Amino acid sequence: MIVADSTVYGMVRVEQLLRIWPADLPRPYLITVADAPAGPPPAARYRIRALGGRLAGAAQVPYLPVLRTVGDPSESMDHQDVVAAAAKLRRHLELEGN
Repeated sequence: MIVADSTVYGMVRVEQLLRIWPADLPRPYLITVADAPAGPPPAARYRIRALGGRLAGAAQVPYLPVLRTVGDPSESMDHQDVVAAAAKLRRHLELEGN
C-alpha cells in the first residue's frame, strides 16, 4: 500500500516509486490524502488515472483539517470526521479485497 498527498508532487513521487517497484511483488494499492478542501489539481488527477494500470486499486481520503494540528495521525482518532473517514476507507478496502 502506498499513501500519498493528492498533490502533483505526491503523484510524481508515486510515479517514481512505481518505476522501481519490484515485478515479483503484487501491485500496490494507492491511497491519496487530500491536502486541501478542493479536489486534486488537474495534473495530479491525470497522473492518478495514468498510473491506474500499475496499481491494484486506489482510494481517496478527504481533507481533514485536524490532521494539520497533530504531531501523529493517531492523535486525531477521537475526532468524528477522522473516525468517519477511516470507517469509509476500511469499507472501501474490504470491498476491493473481495
